[in-house]
Amino acid sequence: MKLAVIGGGSTYTPELADGLGRLAPAVSEVVLVDPDEARLAAVGPVSARIMRRHGHQGLLRWTTDADDGLDGAGAVLIQLRVGGQAARNRDETWPLDFCCVGQETTGAGGLAKALRTVPLVLELAELARRRAAAGAWIIDFTNPVGIVTRALLDAGHRAVGLCNVAIGLQRYFAQLLRVAPERVTLDHIGLNHLSWERAVLVDGVDQLPAILSANLDEVAGHVQLAPGVMESTGLVPSYYLRYFYAHDEVVEHQKQAPTRAAEVAMIEDELLKLYADPELDVKPEALTRRGGAFYSEAAVALLASLLDDARDVQVVNMRNHGTLPFLPDSAVIEGPAVIGSGGPSPVPAAPVPPLPRGLIAHVSAYEELAVDAALRGGRARVAAALLAHPLIGQFGLAQDMADRLIAENASFLPWA
Repeated sequence: MKLAVIGGGSTYTPELADGLGRLAPAVSEVVLVDPDEARLAAVGPVSARIMRRHGHQGLLRWTTDADDGLDGAGAVLIQLRVGGQAARNRDETWPLDFCCVGQETTGAGGLAKALRTVPLVLELAELARRRAAAGAWIIDFTNPVGIVTRALLDAGHRAVGLCNVAIGLQRYFAQLLRVAPERVTLDHIGLNHLSWERAVLVDGVDQLPAILSANLDEVAGHVQLAPGVMESTGLVPSYYLRYFYAHDEVVEHQKQAPTRAAEVAMIEDELLKLYADPELDVKPEALTRRGGAFYSEAAVALLASLLDDARDVQVVNMRNHGTLPFLPDSAVIEGPAVIGSGGPSPVPAAPVPPLPRGLIAHVSAYEELAVDAALRGGRARVAAALLAHPLIGQFGLAQDMADRLIAENASFLPWA
């Protein structure tokens, strides 16, 4: 099976190659597709060496030609970043001028990224529809995953969204409990980058109350929130909830600290220099600082289950289809699903408590408006999406931020 990786010049790619080399013998060809020839020249050879070191017999090659990369592909993995770290840096800075959080997947920065990203992803998906193998799946790892996945599904593509938050927490809890990760399953509810764990099951028995009793401060530090958040709710939020539950504190910190984009840019420079070493055939330690932990395991597991009709349970981004009855069926949620050749089938969920339920509904409505703004453009649609976001939510503020967002991203928005 041929796998096309769109955005293959990403410094993440050697992590993916490591997972494919260890876990995906059925993949006969991997094609890295990226418009940046210099990135491909650095990332391609080291990724091929990593796969070979694991004894994988498949071919890994790279190209700037999307037609070539997509021709006959049995699956397409999208991991692109429109505008690179420079655009991300803007997403993380200008909202601070309005005393709003600066972040690339939520708030105004997240909307800016969606507006830049959705049109290009849909263009590539249409190309895949014409050139990839019949029935090829699109796995989207491109942020904001929930919004991008919704746009893909709305356009009729066979798509599943993937994030590493759930698998990261599964591995974290397994380490805390000193058990094999395969024995741990999560009752994961919410949306992409807006999720909570309400049970940590080991061999079917919920260990979350015991975890919070014995390790409250440790868990709080891991998700970067006050222990009282977990004490009062009995839930473990993902670290992205700090942008909501500790918004003003985060904004004050962001005003003083370097952006994550600036940090990542330095890490990427370091990685690209390491990748240029013709002897390097393992993931360098510096890659762990890039983010995306366990990305390769999650991606390979999802790919294998879609192709092999495995019928196992994984946490993915998919249509709601009544799983959370307070959301429309067309909403995209993040939660456990049975993965087979027909795609993800959501696992029925217990009723969601009011605290997460309200925020999920609020952000899901914003995501619906964000997709509309990304597809049809226009200042009014951008302002409407900003007004709907719970981190903004004031009319005058949304109007002013819409003007700034458009000005900061005009070169990426043809309608602007």
